Amino acid sequence: MCRPIAPNVILCLSVTLAPLTLAHAQGTIDSVKIDRAHKILRDAYDAVRKNYYDSKYHGLDLEAQYRLYDRKIDTAPSFNECLRFVAAFLERLKDSHTYLVPPDRPYRFDYGFRVQLFGDEGFITHVRPGTDAESKVHVGDQIVAYQTNRVDRADFHEILYLFGSLMPRTTIQLDLRDPGGNNRRVVIQTKVLQQNIERHISPASNDYYRLLREGEDEDHIFRQQQIVLGDAVIWKMPRFVLSPGEVDHLFGDVRKHKSLILDLRGNPGGASVTLEHMLGNLFDHDVKVADRVGRKDLKPAIAKTVGGDAFAGKVIVIVDSGSASASELFARVVQLEGRGIVLGDRTSGSVMEAEIYPFSQGMEYAQIWYEFSVTEADLIMKDGKSLEGVGVTPNEIVLPTQEDLAVGRDPTLARAAELAGVKLDPAAAGKLFPFEWLPF
Repeated sequence: MCRPIAPNVILCLSVTLAPLTLAHAQGTIDSVKIDRAHKILRDAYDAVRKNYYDSKYHGLDLEAQYRLYDRKIDTAPSFNECLRFVAAFLERLKDSHTYLVPPDRPYRFDYGFRVQLFGDEGFITHVRPGTDAESKVHVGDQIVAYQTNRVDRADFHEILYLFGSLMPRTTIQLDLRDPGGNNRRVVIQTKVLQQNIERHISPASNDYYRLLREGEDEDHIFRQQQIVLGDAVIWKMPRFVLSPGEVDHLFGDVRKHKSLILDLRGNPGGASVTLEHMLGNLFDHDVKVADRVGRKDLKPAIAKTVGGDAFAGKVIVIVDSGSASASELFARVVQLEGRGIVLGDRTSGSVMEAEIYPFSQGMEYAQIWYEFSVTEADLIMKDGKSLEGVGVTPNEIVLPTQEDLAVGRDPTLARAAELAGVKLDPAAAGKLFPFEWLPF
């Protein structure tokens, strides 16, 4: 559910940008943080060594790479630089599902805008009110360069990972092109909120209640939504995090209609059990999702049918460049089995099976937390191919124009409705599922 990290971005680009990061502004790194970083790297090494699906690590000398980055940490000028080295160590495997989820920082930050790829180009899709970005960027602006780096499909996710997780900055420079073809350069001030890096998670603590509120806010933003239009139901599915019972309940509503439009745009994936049960509700027979290739013999992923309760109507799946992992597997199975039509943009190409390994450092109620996602199986589809690095090409490519983005039209959803036999113009389609910001 995250993206691969390109070494040219992690190892070269950030070297010149580090002095302007948030962490650097807080002072020189101390021995305590250096020790923490060494421990994080060691945990990364151990998690991969013990669990990575390829025991030969694609021919990589894992021990030598660990020693190399362990030495680099001793020379790091900031804790963010240390995390960059941990991420670069994991990147050597060139695997979309093996990566670092860094610990909390002593601040929260928001650049005030969201970016998405359409085809091979990046565009501003949302701007948060009340931020510096509000007066400087506009929905529909094409991002020609992000911190002087060209924005295209090859490096897009790596750039976002670097500046969004590893090395957030006090300012972000964008080179933009508006729908009229006019170019401009803007520098956006980051909105920053200070917070403790250590969590005091005893039941009565402020951190405990803060985490509860954050979880509730996230659950609301990523809730499942269904809208009925005539004989069709549009299901906006933001993540694959449903239990089998929840899937069955939602399909109970779907079965009342002749067509299902499943909108998986921006869906990063989730649990395999959710994926398999979703597919099981579309077929009246068991379907192989993929063969699982790992260190030991693994059983194939099978979607077991729910039998006579399976939805028998028309299926239209919408995907985009943000659709990853389970979303891609779902769309590809629908294609390979001839069960429906896939619309939209080529997907992320981030398709492996991984396990999350959590770690922490510190005392019982004052700890820093971090995680590693480690691939435990490659997934080979019915056609004998992996989707990793390739993605799913829709049956029909339908992308918004720059003007569509600027005025809020959604031609992709409108086209899906047309295929379902429902009239829905692009302007109305763009208003069905309004974007919501997480509180800051």
